[in-house]
Amino acid sequence: QVQLVESGGGLVQPGGSLRLSCAASGSIFSIYVMDWYRQVPGKQREWVARARNDGNTGYAVSVKGRFTISRDNAKNTLYLQMTNLKPEDTAVYYCNIPGYTWGQGTQVTVSS
Repeated sequence: QVQLVESGGGLVQPGGSLRLSCAASGSIFSIYVMDWYRQVPGKQREWVARARNDGNTGYAVSVKGRFTISRDNAKNTLYLQMTNLKPEDTAVYYCNIPGYTWGQGTQVTVSS
């Protein structure tokens, strides 16, 4: 069973950048879709971005133009490059294989 481990979160000032990584314990080559989600305490988990293994990507309106999702199948890793971060991006970020498994999450805090 593939397990997912996120990393790269932290504290960053507004306007700053972070790159999140999601390392899979097995091959992601045949996994068609991988997603990033985020969650603020007391709120529903929110979809952020999607990467398909045909190269297509999709983004939530709130992050489009600022976040970039990518996957490196050779390294079994999913990434989320986040730029021009805003305080409202503060959340725990999770990677997900739909219908299969979630990572444990990594905290991103955007604050001055």
